[in-house]
Amino acid sequence: MNGLLKFITCGSVDDGKSTLIGHMLYDAKLLFTDQEKALELDSKVGSREGMIDYSLLLDGLMAEREQGITIDVAYRYFTTEHRSFIVADTPGHEEYTRNMAVGASFADLAVILIDASQGILLQTKRHARICALMGIRYFVFAVNKMDLIHYEELQFRKIEKEIKKLAIDLDLQNVEVIPVSATEGDNVTLKSPNMPWYTKASLLEYLENINVEENEPERGFVMPVQRVCRPNHMFRGFQGEIASGAVSVGDVITVLPSRETAEVQKILYTDKSVQDAHKGQPVTIQLNREIDVSRGSVLVKNSTLIVSNMFTVSLLWMDDSELIQGKNFLLKVGTKTIPATVMSIKYKVDVHSGEHLAVKKLAKNEIAVCDIALADQVVYDTFQKNKEMGNFVLIDRVTNMTSACGVIEHSLRRSENLTWQKLDITREVRAQKLGQKPVTIWFTGLSGSGKSTLANELEKVLTLQGKHTMLLDGDNIRMGLNQDLGFDEKGRIENIRRIAEVAKLMNDAGLIVLTAFISPYESDREKAREIIGTENFMEVYVCTPLEVCEKRDVKGLYKKARDGKIPNFTGVSSPYEVPRNPSLVVDTSEVSIEQAVEAVMHKLDEFMV
Repeated sequence: MNGLLKFITCGSVDDGKSTLIGHMLYDAKLLFTDQEKALELDSKVGSREGMIDYSLLLDGLMAEREQGITIDVAYRYFTTEHRSFIVADTPGHEEYTRNMAVGASFADLAVILIDASQGILLQTKRHARICALMGIRYFVFAVNKMDLIHYEELQFRKIEKEIKKLAIDLDLQNVEVIPVSATEGDNVTLKSPNMPWYTKASLLEYLENINVEENEPERGFVMPVQRVCRPNHMFRGFQGEIASGAVSVGDVITVLPSRETAEVQKILYTDKSVQDAHKGQPVTIQLNREIDVSRGSVLVKNSTLIVSNMFTVSLLWMDDSELIQGKNFLLKVGTKTIPATVMSIKYKVDVHSGEHLAVKKLAKNEIAVCDIALADQVVYDTFQKNKEMGNFVLIDRVTNMTSACGVIEHSLRRSENLTWQKLDITREVRAQKLGQKPVTIWFTGLSGSGKSTLANELEKVLTLQGKHTMLLDGDNIRMGLNQDLGFDEKGRIENIRRIAEVAKLMNDAGLIVLTAFISPYESDREKAREIIGTENFMEVYVCTPLEVCEKRDVKGLYKKARDGKIPNFTGVSSPYEVPRNPSLVVDTSEVSIEQAVEAVMHKLDEFMV
């Protein structure tokens, strides 16, 4: 028997993906008696006028049956005399492309359906590109609904020619084209007498015999650490699944990114002690000495994984909101989750032509090549060399939704050539000399809320106490350091990033920094917190209501915004995301400036402890 084959079915809406797999299971006698009876009963009230609707075997959601479309990924496990299979039936509707990408991430082979009466559609090309992006190397293009075109060979050959052109554009190496009728069963499990001009194997026969095992070059041992196991003070083990290679007791392994080395003292496979372990096995490894290893670290031997904080990626954008340059996320690669910033969108790939288009934003379901910077160094590899260590997802920092998935193309050379220079005169030395704890007090709120006034008064009080401070005001910074930035979302994100970096440098100099910026986005404030350091970041939300801010309108900005003269104005035409967990909330419409300053000073005293 051949080895397990994991494959997906994909393509455009209503191309017959669920029907194809359902008919395959039915004809191959892979259903239990009760499943077969239930299918026949359900089909009587289905959309095929009482004839068997094979798609009902996979479309399990009520909404799927009502609309006649696939929404979620449906996994099915089945075995024939020649092979075992896991199939992921994925949705064709553009709205559910993210679900299709999830299915593609696990598969070795893709069955892409094409409606013979329509030919290759835009969604067909998008799915083919996503499959290629996810590392699938084997493709079967099933030209379905041949019965609707009366099994005409000429029409099939025309579509076959288009498929071969698409395969060249996408650099697909292993491609098979099979004419089928999912509803009638032609060429699904057995050769069809309706198409005597097609002399190759049926779809099921092809899937049973295709060899997707590739002779990969021998790779060294790699194991991303999933968990540190410490049931008592006598034992400390590192758990994870071996991504490649093998490891034995007595081997000297290296821990990345720290590059410390140690000897393997013990290997546990489940609860049994073993002498060696291999790729795919979940193990617990105990080392012969105590070194710094945590979740996200990688244990390696004879491996050339990359350690850096910048790389170029190809990604599929899956969020409803647009991706813009400078936006912050959490990035997960291997078992490591780390803050990341999309530095630049190098180009978007035109799904139809494959052309590289210069863009500043990405919309949902678009594919692009981007440069990404991380908050710290991580361990990874290029996807071409190591599939397990070369793929990633981007996670929205506020909603925790997966915003994008993709693969790492290559490291950015500058990240490997730069090293943080350690200084002899540290922040602690400077702070001790000034006699204070350097912190950043981050005032956020709407324009006119009183941020600048409050920060100015607070700085006076701190100065009278002999403290060394620096006030960074939004307008002042915009007129100098950040005069090159606009007020669109991209400009605002970069504005806050630069301010955070400046505040951190001033904290390193031992100063207490006060900032007064609208900083409307929660993810940007969280990024600022990470740059500056949570222990040095005190967020003060000046929550003065919009109507009060608008009445004050000292600069006349709200009036201009209402008149349409100022686009992207926070509170009017651009959103303000309220802080979820600020250190302090102050409403200057309810308390005087003196009382507000007193409240901030009280909280600062607690913060300094």
